[in-house]
Parts: sequence; structure tokens; C-alpha cells
Amino acid sequence: MFDTLSDDVRTALAKDPAATSGLEVALTYPGLHAVWLYRLASALLARDHTLTARLLSHLARLLTGVEIHPGADVGERLFIDHGMGTVIGETADIGDDVLLYHGVTLGGASMRREKRHPTLEDGVTVGANATLVGPITVGENATVGAGAVVVDDVPPESTVVGNPARPIGEEASDEAAATEDPPSVED
Repeated sequence: MFDTLSDDVRTALAKDPAATSGLEVALTYPGLHAVWLYRLASALLARDHTLTARLLSHLARLLTGVEIHPGADVGERLFIDHGMGTVIGETADIGDDVLLYHGVTLGGASMRREKRHPTLEDGVTVGANATLVGPITVGENATVGAGAVVVDDVPPESTVVGNPARPIGEEASDEAAATEDPPSVED
């Protein structure tokens, strides 16, 4: 347990240039506190202490501004920078070494009891206020730009931006194709 807490603090120090010490991070980073409280709530849920897990999750949201459902599956070294307004739904799967900025939503697209939230593979970065909806997969080491709305899978090692989110370069080529002069009859 202590190793996990230490890993989380080291991750924050590595990913946030404003972090000045391990003690500062441990005491003042709400995204980190949200992850720690999630881990406790998730352990309670796994032991069938459902109400206690949900109450702890609710308390964590009140204290940190970050809502992580205790049923979500979160890997190691998740770092939520700033955190306020971040929502991680019940069937979300988050890999190791993922970075989320404030206002990120990993939302559901169904009311059925099924996989309905996104999967983020290892090394994913999601920018501020991005919304990812449904049982989509964001591939390993992919980046989702700030404010993007993602409703389709994102390939590994790619960057998507916009609403709806598209890989970088795709929007520019679509716009260029739309502004090209149509071929003339003489061509």
C-alpha cells in the first residue's frame, strides 16, 4: 500500500511542473486524494460493502470535485491534474500511467447493465474538458485534445481533437478538399 501511495506522489511530481515537493503533493493535490479515496471505495465495493463504498465515493466528490465510481477499474499511477469536474463512470476501464486534466468526463451511453463507459489504455492523456462517451477504446499512448468530444475508438499513438473528435491532420485535409476548385470540363 505504501509503495502505491509513493508511486502516486512520484507520478504527480513527474507530470506536474508546478509540484515542488512530495509533501506538498501528498497534502494539497485533490486529484491525488480522489484516486486514493477511490481505491478505498473500490476495495469496499469488492467486499460487498456497497453502501459504504458509494458513501465514501460521494464524500470524495464533495471534498475533491472529482467523481470516480467505485465500480470503475483504475490502473496504477493515474494522475488527475487539478481534477475539478472530472467524472469517471461505473464501467470505465483506465490503464496504467494515464493523465487526465480537469473537467474530463468518461460517460456512459446506455442505461443497460453492460459495458457503457470508455476504456483508456496505458499511457493515455486526456485534455481539459474532454468528453468521452460510450464503450469506446482510446488506444495506448493516444492523446485526446482539450474540449474534444469522442464517440468513436481512438487508435494507439494518435492525437484526436474537435467535436466530433478526429485525428490531427484529418480536419485540415477535409477542409482543403472542400475548398479546392472542382475539376473543369476542360481538365
